[in-house]
Amino acid sequence: METKTYGSDKRFLEKHIEVVELAAGDRRLLASPTLQGRVLTSSADGGEGYSFAWLNYGLIASGQPLAHVNNYGGEDRFWLGPEGGQYSLFFPGGTDFSFAQWQTPAAIDTEKWETVGQDGGRVTFGKDASIGNTAGVVLAMRLERDVELLTDQQAACAIEGPLPRGVVAVAFRTVNRLVNRGDFAWNRSTGMPSIWTIGQFAPSHDTTMIIPLRQAPGAAVNDAYFGKIPADRLRVTERALYFRGDGGMRGKIGIPPGMTIPVCGAIDRVNGVLTIVKLDFDPARPTYVNSMWEHQDDPFSGDVINAYNDGPLEDGSIMGPFYELESSSPAADLAPGETMLHTRTTVHLRGPVAELEKLSARLLEQTP
Repeated sequence: METKTYGSDKRFLEKHIEVVELAAGDRRLLASPTLQGRVLTSSADGGEGYSFAWLNYGLIASGQPLAHVNNYGGEDRFWLGPEGGQYSLFFPGGTDFSFAQWQTPAAIDTEKWETVGQDGGRVTFGKDASIGNTAGVVLAMRLERDVELLTDQQAACAIEGPLPRGVVAVAFRTVNRLVNRGDFAWNRSTGMPSIWTIGQFAPSHDTTMIIPLRQAPGAAVNDAYFGKIPADRLRVTERALYFRGDGGMRGKIGIPPGMTIPVCGAIDRVNGVLTIVKLDFDPARPTYVNSMWEHQDDPFSGDVINAYNDGPLEDGSIMGPFYELESSSPAADLAPGETMLHTRTTVHLRGPVAELEKLSARLLEQTP
């Protein structure tokens, strides 16, 4: 394949799926109704600039869906939680929590979404769906998202200041909506889904995911998703969490509401890239779904922010490699016709590593 650029990714994607491009000057973004309205990739410096996403080229080119899940990649996709537990949307019909029984709902995995409308730097995608959970309840819902390419001024606002000399940036926002289309309220008895947004990015041997932390009595980082993460890969301080994003070992962490500051990111010192992800978060709404693959004591004591580093499985195979920055809405306690929103803003900055380190310290590590 050609050297990976935004332009080469665009040419590849247009051969296999429907894409929508949003562009303003050197800022570019590709999204796709074929792949559930996800943001595929973006560029800060034109058509032949650096492409910020990880994409699963083989799976996209094959046109053949896989069992269980289709990990196409992309910078921002709309998923639903919870993944595990007694109200899981991925283990319908009371099955056990094993990989063999895990099944991603088709509406967020293989089915095409509609392009509802496009206006300048914004495009809207949508999908009606009915999804059953492990408790046997079928939830009728409307899934919808706006994808917006942000202006230079909006990008500067997101990083709370002007761009340093030699740094280029691209920023986009997704506004994600989940509507209760049924005839009964969603509550703790029926199960309450959540909006779960995931961005996948290419790793390097010197990439660090960084999540600022708020100290809260009794709250702790969840690092038990796929086994204990070694200390040389995960460091937690009073101010922030540092997690290697090298694609070398599988691991996942979660940040509960009590510790959440609504921003996370990663610095890739090899490619000179700083990624900042901001999300909406209301500390007065602390009910988040629990996605652990087990029967849970409290299905609504989950995480707001997750980070994942891919790596080889026991048989030596690997999905990526990639790393992920994930965010979730509160559990959707919606009456019929009501809507839950989750807004996520992604900013990519590329330039001299010394300048990116300064931005990272200010935006992610709570250093003045």
